[in-house]
Amino acid sequence: MAARIMAERGYAATSLSVLSNETGLPKSAIYHHFHSKGGLLTAVMERGLNDFFQAMREAHANPPEDGAPRERLGWFLQRTGEVLAARHDFMRLHMILVLSAEAAETEIADTIETVRRDGRVLMNDMIRESFRDEGRELAQAVADELDYFGIAGFDGAFLAMQADPARTLPPQNQLLAEAIVLLGQQIIARLKSAPR
Repeated sequence: MAARIMAERGYAATSLSVLSNETGLPKSAIYHHFHSKGGLLTAVMERGLNDFFQAMREAHANPPEDGAPRERLGWFLQRTGEVLAARHDFMRLHMILVLSAEAAETEIADTIETVRRDGRVLMNDMIRESFRDEGRELAQAVADELDYFGIAGFDGAFLAMQADPARTLPPQNQLLAEAIVLLGQQIIARLKSAPR
């Protein structure tokens, strides 16, 4: 519930009084267990982080064996979007914190960085797996070059959906998959033509 409240109101606008009123917990209980609003936020984000990435691992457990990189990456991004839709409060709160200067000054900064790092690792895995038919070395080179781009695209699609709910993730993820695959094919062509 605290994640939903903070995701709706923002971290700065969510006082301990608001949290106490919304959750029914006395402020003293929040202080006792979490020591501060920042401590509560850290606990909320760490729980969300664990749940989110566990759901991602489960959603990506059986990737398609066949298909071109576009179909494989589309499959991964579709599953990622489904997890995100089921846990949008976590992602929304995370994006608010990424954009909030005051959150960077709290104990939550390490958790924010963990979410960003784990997200890049996940994107790297998805891209590498999508290009696996090119061989491990080339697939890894593509993934290493495009994982930040993939995360930026995914973040952008999520923010666009927040601004305009008619912009759903599935079509945006399909466009992102196509863009990554086209860029990946260019990287592979460049690497294959480079002198050894």
